[in-house]
Amino acid sequence: MTESAPPFDLVTMGRIGVDLYPLQSGVPLTLVQTFGKFLGGSAANVAVAAARLGRSSAVVTRTGTDPFGDYLHQALKEFGVDDRWVTPVEGLHTPVTFCELFPPDDFPLYFYRQPTAPDLQIRTEELDFFGIRAAHLFWITGTGLSEEPSRSATLAALKARDRSGTTVFDLDWRPMFWSDPEEARPYYAEALRHATVAVGNLDECEIATGVREPRACAEELLAAGVELAVVKQGPKGVLAVHRDGTTAEVPPVPVEVVNGLGAGDAFGGALCHGLLSGWELERTMRYANAAGALVASRLACSSAMPTESEVDDLLASGSRR
Repeated sequence: MTESAPPFDLVTMGRIGVDLYPLQSGVPLTLVQTFGKFLGGSAANVAVAAARLGRSSAVVTRTGTDPFGDYLHQALKEFGVDDRWVTPVEGLHTPVTFCELFPPDDFPLYFYRQPTAPDLQIRTEELDFFGIRAAHLFWITGTGLSEEPSRSATLAALKARDRSGTTVFDLDWRPMFWSDPEEARPYYAEALRHATVAVGNLDECEIATGVREPRACAEELLAAGVELAVVKQGPKGVLAVHRDGTTAEVPPVPVEVVNGLGAGDAFGGALCHGLLSGWELERTMRYANAAGALVASRLACSSAMPTESEVDDLLASGSRR
């Protein structure tokens, strides 16, 4: 990765793949006949979500040298995400992920990432540290810490970033990528020392902090080194606590859920947009909640990411568009 970039609003680093979603809801995979193909992976989705809101974004990741890898490059470009740091890995297949749709709250995921995934083969020596440091906001995920060489590359990127600008650690706990939760905790702690923002749901916060009560989670994340802790509480909304004492707790936006899997990534992209805009904390949380709700009301993840006007309309109307 030798080509330095102009400063992007957002650079994300981590998982990418192809999501194959059933076009029949409420049906187990054994009976599903047709699927839709979409760009997926949390780091890629957050970059797409921010791009849909008008932000310049890029993703640092890797794919296989196969048609699915070609598709992901094409999809990123179509969404307006720079793909200069998306590189191929010989001998590995681009990951695919299947899900089942049982609204409103059951969406099992089936990851095909064995023996390893290309996005876990990101190497320290290939990183464009200048481009990463220059980004106004840098976003990394817990999955990127689950395996070498991605783990070392992710931590090296955080150290090179040296808390310049805004650095977000998406706790992104996926138990199938770790042999034991205890294995994850020291790497999460190291990442938190270099991040300025931490965001996660209660399960993810518990892995990072060892506690589960939302306010306690936020306090522990602040104690671990970040300036802003964002704790997603599902049907209870979101709690955000800043080191300066500012607190925002906002309820979710009610929608008819179709597929809840992309909501967190939409929330993340909108969170980035609010942070980059310098909004007050409560406005940012309300905006991110609305973006997540819109995606939960749609089938896909990446292609469902809302535009500014869609989020504004939902906030103004109080009902799903």
